[in-house]
Amino acid sequence: MAPQSLETESIALLALLFFVASVLYSSVGHAGASAYLAAMILVGVPRELMKPTAFSLNILVATLVGVRFARAGHFRWHLFWPLALGSVPATLLGTTLPVAPATFKVALAIVLILGAARLGLMPDHANPLIKLPFSAPLALVVGMAIGLISGMTGTGGGIFLSPLFLLCGWAEMQTVAAISALFILVNSAAGLAGSMASSHPPPWAIVLWLPVVALGGWIGSSLGLGKLAPIMLRRLLAIVMLVACIKLLTG
Repeated sequence: MAPQSLETESIALLALLFFVASVLYSSVGHAGASAYLAAMILVGVPRELMKPTAFSLNILVATLVGVRFARAGHFRWHLFWPLALGSVPATLLGTTLPVAPATFKVALAIVLILGAARLGLMPDHANPLIKLPFSAPLALVVGMAIGLISGMTGTGGGIFLSPLFLLCGWAEMQTVAAISALFILVNSAAGLAGSMASSHPPPWAIVLWLPVVALGGWIGSSLGLGKLAPIMLRRLLAIVMLVACIKLLTG
């Protein structure tokens, strides 16, 4: 499969997979990058197209989800700004760092496993396990660490951020969803800028996939705001992500 010549069947299949991922992920305030990456691995999309595609889809879905959760009154600026301040430059750096194929595979496999665990196992209202007060300096460091990983793997960082918030008891689920969505937005924008600077734009098919994930993000965020997130479907998606992880490591 040539970098810019995805087959029609692959484009259509990815559209379906991206739609399902955007619905399920946006229900918990995420944009779906780890699932988009899993889908592209399963279909066999060239590596150089994966990160810019995931970042592009993330930007649209995260914007839609973040605005909807924020308008519902769930966004908290004081929890968001130190994370974003640390993450944006780190994401840009991570995107432009040369990463060996083997390192990329391992890092992406870890992301897929964590994403599957977040989606399939962790409840939306987990009891705090760590008594660690929120502070701006700590959030700055957390943002830098997540941003670097996000840039290297092509994700927005939500699968790292939201479990941390929930396990530390820093915010309720819908507040976490609002913060995660906008955190993913700024990280993905930085990541896409880094990819473009490295001469890796998304494929032309992105113009077909963007409306699909926009619809999925709208449906999923409606489910999340209404507390109707489809738990069983999220677990099925988690299984798909684990299969993609196995394919990545054994392929």
